[in-house]
Amino acid sequence: MTPGNNGASTPEDDDPFGYLYEDGQASGATPPRSGGYGYPGPSAPHQPGVPRTSYNQVRTVGERQYGQVPQQYGQPPQVAYGQQQYGQPTAQYAAPETYGGAPHRPAPPADGGGRGGRGPNTKGLLIGAVAVVAAVVIGIGVALLSNSDGKKDEDAGKPAGGGASTGAPQQPSTKPSDSASSPAAELPKQDAATLKLGGSAVLAKDVKGAQGTDGAYVSGFNQLGASLTWQADLPTSGGYYLYVRYATPAKEANATVTVNGKPNAQPVRLGNFIGSSDPNLEKNWQTTWTQVTLKQGQNTIKFSCEQGNQCDAVFDWVEISKTKKSY
Repeated sequence: MTPGNNGASTPEDDDPFGYLYEDGQASGATPPRSGGYGYPGPSAPHQPGVPRTSYNQVRTVGERQYGQVPQQYGQPPQVAYGQQQYGQPTAQYAAPETYGGAPHRPAPPADGGGRGGRGPNTKGLLIGAVAVVAAVVIGIGVALLSNSDGKKDEDAGKPAGGGASTGAPQQPSTKPSDSASSPAAELPKQDAATLKLGGSAVLAKDVKGAQGTDGAYVSGFNQLGASLTWQADLPTSGGYYLYVRYATPAKEANATVTVNGKPNAQPVRLGNFIGSSDPNLEKNWQTTWTQVTLKQGQNTIKFSCEQGNQCDAVFDWVEISKTKKSY
């Protein structure tokens, strides 16, 4: 096919794909304003020797508007550009809500309408923060005051001007320190043979094992009215243990104890604590104790054989102690 002979004047007779456009023409479609599929372009009718223009119809930008039913090719748009008001967005670029009614906005949640109804308690957080800051400031102030007081106390003992003291040099004290431990005052202990005897009480030396001077001890106590009286000096008043060394012929004995004229509630027990079965006094020396209350200074302590006592015993020595002892 040459420019001089381009075939028939209709595209379907000339275009090998022209049968595709016959359906539109056969259906009685209105030909577009400037040509289109199945119709000649603006140069129709076709002139021999002139190439035919494109059969594709180019659509002007913005011709189709949002929400319109598609127009047939070649039909004028429903809204002309000149009808649009100044300042209003063009339909093809406007948001969807511009095509009908006010834009939809979600309503704010009602007060108390759920767990998230109320916002954070900013007022409570602010009060808590202020309280913490106040506590820190108070603590710092107290620390500064304490340090200031301590500094004043240190400076009080220093001479004015910060120099060395101008007074007489201090001499080391020869007085012993109060913190030095003083030896405990010795409590009295005395041989029975040196005590004041009364009644039938007498001195004896024939039983071996006595610890008194020259082996002397007090015998003859097994009669009513027999007594031994001891004047004991005590550094302080209080409760004490009164010890007695004695011997019995392997049997139980006891004696009345009077302290400063007042008898003890219980007599001192002179028992057979070693469980001896031999009546020989030499094999039965042992020690017992009773509790007494003494005053500071001199105390009169009396051992006596009174009515109801079992007094068959001899005495070696007497002792006062603050603690229990084992002999």
